[in-house]
Amino acid sequence: MFDLQFLQGPEAATVGVAVLVTLCIGGIIYAVFQPALSGTKRRDERMTVITTRSQSVEARTQVRDGDKRRRSVQDQLKEFEERQKKKSQKQTHVTLNVRMEQAGLNWERKHFIFFSIACGIVFLLLGLIFSKNLIVALALGFAGGLGFPRWFVNYKRKKRFAAFLDELPGAVDVIVRGVKAGLPLGDCIKIVAKEAPEPVSTEFRKIVETQVMGVSLTDAVARMPERMPVAEANFFAIVVAIQQKAGGGLSEALGNLSKVLRGRKTLKRKVQALSSEAKSSAAIIGSLPFIITGIMYAIAPDYISLLFTRTAGNIIIAGGLFWMFCGVMVMRKMINFDF
Repeated sequence: MFDLQFLQGPEAATVGVAVLVTLCIGGIIYAVFQPALSGTKRRDERMTVITTRSQSVEARTQVRDGDKRRRSVQDQLKEFEERQKKKSQKQTHVTLNVRMEQAGLNWERKHFIFFSIACGIVFLLLGLIFSKNLIVALALGFAGGLGFPRWFVNYKRKKRFAAFLDELPGAVDVIVRGVKAGLPLGDCIKIVAKEAPEPVSTEFRKIVETQVMGVSLTDAVARMPERMPVAEANFFAIVVAIQQKAGGGLSEALGNLSKVLRGRKTLKRKVQALSSEAKSSAAIIGSLPFIITGIMYAIAPDYISLLFTRTAGNIIIAGGLFWMFCGVMVMRKMINFDF
């Protein structure tokens, strides 16, 4: 035992304070380094690393799966685009039979020939009745026999395309509702083929008939852009092809397609509304020379007849018509918008 009797007075107080300070410093050091010495901190750090690593593995797995799906979709798109390019190269010059089919006319080539002959005869007779000039009548008969039938087929074709674009978003909505209700895609297409208005019902009926012949649904839908060479039909075929081969939510994909189709339809109508004023101005400007010529011929026929009776006048008329044609083509190019 130590004899602490000699520590009395101020010395004992100093030693007591030193002991207390030492104990405090030791407690602080213990509190600071105790987790590291006991392994608790290392345990927490290891648990954090393990947890973070598992999350990163899951994230990497999801990213890897997403990359695989994205590559699969890109491969499907490339394959479909290459197939469409090959078909477009083969159909660079669309045959007359294909044009008549796209126009919705159940004609054969002989029917078109008979129609052309009838139009040529009618135009020839109209030229003889109104002009009483054989050359003018022959020119009208030539235009009626070769030009008017092709214009008629192209007009019916464009009109059918416009009707198809108007009704396609509604048909896609019907398919979306059917898929959400649990129906297969083939049954939804059959419903559209029965209940949709023309020409959508006809095109979807051809898809059903092609399936009955043993063709897969993807190939049957892929043939629709051949009969309807519009971007919207191509979009529909691409969505179905990707979903059939790569999987995914068909209702969501077709729902997004329906929104895109309606957006394109709205944009087209906006463009038509904004360009209607320019089209009216172009029509007025293009018709003014003919109107003024007719008025001048009625007021002063001797003055305006010099353009028709003399060579210099004929040259002036030919030059004026040429530059008018150039101006009309330029205005047409400025007014028509492709999107």
